[in-house]
Amino acid sequence: MGYELVDWEMSPRGRTIRVFIDVPKGVDVEDCARVSNQLTRLFAVENIDFDRLEVSSPGLDRPLKKAADFDRFAGEEAELRLHNPIENARKLKGVLRGCTDGAVALETAKGLLTIPLAEIDRARLVPRIEWR
Repeated sequence: MGYELVDWEMSPRGRTIRVFIDVPKGVDVEDCARVSNQLTRLFAVENIDFDRLEVSSPGLDRPLKKAADFDRFAGEEAELRLHNPIENARKLKGVLRGCTDGAVALETAKGLLTIPLAEIDRARLVPRIEWR
């Protein structure tokens, strides 16, 4: 359908399914309705039992999951949580400089760090809200 699957979640009992989609231009209500209708039909054919399906955009604090995400959002501020500390920190915040050979470049206040993708537990964009 031309949408990127950013992430999905299922409630502990599997009764609620949440799907997060994205496209370069951004996701609107019609996009969510279109994907919801398609998934509802697919789940009926595949006999997937659920009570509620939620389809939405990943939000301003979009999770970064793949190497391509770190390249796409190069120049944006992000917060990373690591499996193991780097320079005595498990949480890092800085400007993304892309991803090369399986490692993310992050410009922090202490300088440029190169972090292997395998060491990143979670990564999210830091929302930039400009007030007048």
